[in-house]
Amino acid sequence: MSVKPILSALAGEPVWPPPVWLMRQAGRYLPEYRAIREKAGDFITLCTSPEWAAEVTLQPVRRFGVDAAILFSDILMLPWALGQGLRFAEGEGPRLPPLRDAAALAALDPGRLDGAIAPILETVAKVRAALDDRTALIGFAGAPFTVACYMVEGRGSSDFAATKAMAYGDPALFAALIDLLTESTIAYLSAQILAGAEVVMLFDSWAGMLAPDLFRAHVIAPAARIAQALRTRHPTVRRIGFPRLAGMMLGEYAAATGMDGLGMDSATDPRAARAAVGPDIALQGNLDPLALVAGGAAQRDGVAAILAAARGHPTIFNLGHGIVPHTPPSHVATLMEQVRAG
Repeated sequence: MSVKPILSALAGEPVWPPPVWLMRQAGRYLPEYRAIREKAGDFITLCTSPEWAAEVTLQPVRRFGVDAAILFSDILMLPWALGQGLRFAEGEGPRLPPLRDAAALAALDPGRLDGAIAPILETVAKVRAALDDRTALIGFAGAPFTVACYMVEGRGSSDFAATKAMAYGDPALFAALIDLLTESTIAYLSAQILAGAEVVMLFDSWAGMLAPDLFRAHVIAPAARIAQALRTRHPTVRRIGFPRLAGMMLGEYAAATGMDGLGMDSATDPRAARAAVGPDIALQGNLDPLALVAGGAAQRDGVAAILAAARGHPTIFNLGHGIVPHTPPSHVATLMEQVRAG
């Protein structure tokens, strides 16, 4: 077994108790994060200031003893690096100038990428140097479809109608955007690996809103390209895919992409997911973040059910989506105790 439990699980070993980290484990629910965030002044400054970004990345490792640090950044730092305007409105989320035509796509510049991401890579290197020999470092990017959703809409959305309208009505333009994001994501994740990331994760938060044909074209195909390119360039580095709300498409995603691990959202039955993906892929998840907020019996029973399904299989304990801001840190500490007890 690797000395790092997450790397062992991603190699197909049934580590017990399973290693654990939590999506958005560094963030607003922690008072020490809020203190750094106030100093930074704005979110992009925080993401591009290596000292601050490394500190908030390491805060949950120190506080809870999780088995992995995940780079503190945002999936929209990639379009920002390509030249699309980005700001974070307090209480409203990200805002970008909507990309709706070929001229807006042509204005993006992959030549900006290396310079723009340099401070993020410095953060990766700082975190890797600070971790002990049992704690892994996870780098990440948004998957092309989910990033495209924000780029086209200019913000979050309940239905991403403009994105779907482009995918159906101007498929060549949408395919060109996905292609640019796929190649840029390969370069971005490869750079994170060279800087020290031992695992990379691809977040496709809005994958489940697509019909099967579009899911294959814009979720599975780009993820497969990214995974294969990284496997060729960095054969020892493990890859996790998270096609949120993929449902019945999860098994097809697993088979086509060759990911070492798959994130499960809270709506996924871990036993059904295991049957769909086979015995060798690590499944990651999938406690409801609001069960963590509630604590008590909801948290205890949720953790127990996931552990019961996981025993004997390669597993990474996590949430089904990110920690929400009003989560009590004491509940996270209790969660760690529950998982460690097996």
